[in-house]
Amino acid sequence: MSRPHRTLDGAPTTARAALPEAEAAAFDRLAGAVLARPGAALGAVLRATLPGTAGVRWLRTAGLPPTARPADLTTEQWLSLYRCWSGAGHAPSPGAPGGRGHGSPAHPSAHGHAPGAMAIPRWQ
Repeated sequence: MSRPHRTLDGAPTTARAALPEAEAAAFDRLAGAVLARPGAALGAVLRATLPGTAGVRWLRTAGLPPTARPADLTTEQWLSLYRCWSGAGHAPSPGAPGGRGHGSPAHPSAHGHAPGAMAIPRWQ
């Protein structure tokens, strides 16, 4: 059974209309992630949506507190958030090219540690 599709209204709809059609699907993914928990604070939502500290930096540049809600965003802020999200890149899925697939040339370590790090031996 699939989830019901959330329709955009208000500022997200206006922001989506301002984007080229080729970017509409990407904007829908972002809006879906942000609006999945409409009552949640943006700080927490953006920590899960943007890599690293990009969400906190975006909130600061937008002049919003981390406790702001998605409904508080204006059209301009939605567009700014989309530009930040699309420019920040997304975490690659496991096994994807350049991702953290085990045994890949970029990440030869298969034991879950940083390259060159060794696991602590477990004494029995």
